[in-house]
Amino acid sequence: MENLWRAATGQDPSPEDYSGVEFWSNPERAGWLTKQGEYIKTWRRRWFVLKQGKLLWFKDSHITRFSTPRGVVPVGTCLTVKGAEDVLHKPCAFELSSNQDTMYFVADSEKEKEEWINSIGRSIVQHSRSVTDSEIVDYVSRR
Repeated sequence: MENLWRAATGQDPSPEDYSGVEFWSNPERAGWLTKQGEYIKTWRRRWFVLKQGKLLWFKDSHITRFSTPRGVVPVGTCLTVKGAEDVLHKPCAFELSSNQDTMYFVADSEKEKEEWINSIGRSIVQHSRSVTDSEIVDYVSRR
């Protein structure tokens, strides 16, 4: 039933969303998180992989090169990642926000929450497009 809902609402990620990302080997971070659904606000446990500026999630941890992610977030489009216990009233909760949306997660421990926040935060900085080519000033040629 969930597969039908995802297909009908266009929630399955397009292969272009994660092409070139070898999510099945040597991720920057991987582990279980509980994620709130985007449309149906139930909480589901998913296996998350952070690699090459993408946060991908899967139904289980047995992923191979032939696995299809249930979702993908390009973290370079995100603005903040921070604790969200006060928002969700759940321990070990954190949020990942972009201009358009906020996603909520719950880690299994405070330590794992902090590790995810740090890893995602580093990835946001590494992959953000906060400075576009048109904003770069060539100070050498302006002398």
